[in-house]
Amino acid sequence: MKIEKRWIISFIAISIVAVLGLLWPHQSAINSRSFNSINTINYADVAWLLTASCLVLLMTPGLSFFYGGMVGKKNVISTMLKSFICLGVVSLLWVIVGFSLSFGTPIGPTINGIHYGIIGNPFDYAFFNYVEMQPHKVMASSIPFILFALFQMKFAVITPAIITGALAERIRFISFLLFICLFTICIYAPLCHMIWHPNGLLGSYFGVKDFAGGTVVHMSAGFAALAGVLVLGKRKNNEHIPTNIPFVLLGTGMLWFGWFGFNAGSALAANATAAMAFATTTICSAAAMLTWVFFDRLNGRKVSALGACIGAVVGLVVITPSAGYVTIPQSIFFGFIGAIVSNKMVYWKKLKQIDDTLDVFACHGVGGIMGMVLTAIFAQGTNASLLYGGWSIFAHHMIALVLVSFYTFGGAYLLFYITNKIIPIRVSEESETIGLDLSQHGEKF
Repeated sequence: MKIEKRWIISFIAISIVAVLGLLWPHQSAINSRSFNSINTINYADVAWLLTASCLVLLMTPGLSFFYGGMVGKKNVISTMLKSFICLGVVSLLWVIVGFSLSFGTPIGPTINGIHYGIIGNPFDYAFFNYVEMQPHKVMASSIPFILFALFQMKFAVITPAIITGALAERIRFISFLLFICLFTICIYAPLCHMIWHPNGLLGSYFGVKDFAGGTVVHMSAGFAALAGVLVLGKRKNNEHIPTNIPFVLLGTGMLWFGWFGFNAGSALAANATAAMAFATTTICSAAAMLTWVFFDRLNGRKVSALGACIGAVVGLVVITPSAGYVTIPQSIFFGFIGAIVSNKMVYWKKLKQIDDTLDVFACHGVGGIMGMVLTAIFAQGTNASLLYGGWSIFAHHMIALVLVSFYTFGGAYLLFYITNKIIPIRVSEESETIGLDLSQHGEKF
């Protein structure tokens, strides 16, 4: 059997990583001024963040079921695997350099005497150097730094997994692996740093509120999905019947369950904010699910299990950036308005023409945008939102919305273009006809 050079290169790369990790000098955090004593750990917070990390990890297999049930029968396994494989690829990349790029020492402009970051120093925490049991003084000061890093890793894992739904049934597997590596390093990590690092340019200087990833995760994935669709082009046959609706229901349940860790865990403590985020998450999703099915019926479509599932997920997306900042009644409104806007986008003819297979941009991209705008209007706490007189914060959110949209779409388009030059990203017409399960993986659903 002839083995393609690209697979040999891939194996050599993972071999080098394994050896380099063994040889990389590891420094202890015990005597570092950036870390607290291990005695300052709050064990209730540790227990909750361990649980939340498990919940967020569960979301990626949940997403694979959610997507896998919606594609045609010839592409179920390939679609599910592209989500699932992110647990391996992104986890290793996060340890090697991703966490350091996201939460390392800020590299960026100095404004009014304060240094704001666009990206982190890639060598600060390379191979989890300094990432041990001691809590960081600024980032999650009540839990071990290693737990904070692992919790954040799960967010990095699911972001490129979301993109797969838009590209299903026509993207080459190994090209996708290369793209998610480039995406994590060049788009996710800088965006994560700018919004979630204590000295990030967007979060600290612009005052952008993103409680659990509406901008960092869903907007970046949604715009990257849109870029990928434009680079890949349409499928040869873009009409298909979802293969397994029970898979979609199962995936939705796993996502909803995992989202409690996603949102409530982002409080980084077992406290009242986590409890409120837990509540707003489930109420917003419930409101969006009902709004979606009722709105479908008003537009002459039948009430479907698929529609209910999509509506529930849209609600989860919309509430994500403000889960810990809004009240329960406000979360109902978030779900209501978010579901209507995303529903209209899903059925918008111009968006249908570009063939976003599973409507990733309409649900995650638009849902993330709606969440960011609504957060700028309704969020409570420091940096008051528009409803509480924060005109400047609202304006900053809108500027950041435009910047993030251009950065994630333009950056992803460039990365897809580069990937395509290195390894063609689209499968052959014959492979597409046979189905990616057999042509790419030699397996059958």
